[in-house]
This record gives sequence, structure tokens and C-alpha cells, in this order.
Amino acid sequence: MGQLWTIWWVWLSAGLALAVLEVFLPGFLFLGFAAAAAVMALVFLVLPWAPGLAPTLAIFAILSLIAWMILRRVFRAPNDQTRYIDEDINQ
Repeated sequence: MGQLWTIWWVWLSAGLALAVLEVFLPGFLFLGFAAAAAVMALVFLVLPWAPGLAPTLAIFAILSLIAWMILRRVFRAPNDQTRYIDEDINQ
């Protein structure tokens, strides 16, 4: 058996656990990590590749960043309706 971080079902389990955690703590905090873990599971399932821990975590970090950027673009507020308040109502 290979190293734990190169087994595809470990990444899929981690992605599923992070997705469940996202249900309990909403706010798209863990959804990008869950998506990146699922992609890592797919990579290790399809490719017979066994890198070390550092390259694996680097790829996971890059995939997490890409997933976060995509999710931010998909789930942002329409027309960026941010409200800025310049005055205090108590004055």
C-alpha cells in the first residue's frame, strides 16, 4: 500500500467530510477545499502517479485557490450590491 496521501479514496473521503462540514458551517469556507480534494481523488484514480507529500499539498493548494476563485465568481452578489454607510444615524 502506498503513502496515505496518494490513495484516491482518502482524498475523496476528505472531500466528502469537508462538504459535510460546509453544510454545518455555511459561508463557502470549506466548499473550495472539498472540490479540490475531489479533484485530487480523480487525479490519483486516473493517473498512476505517486509524488511526495510536498508536491501533493502544493497541487491541492493550487486547486483550492482555483476552486475558491470560481466559487467566488459564481456565488457573488449580483451587481455587487454592497451598501456603504457614511453617516451615523445617532448624530
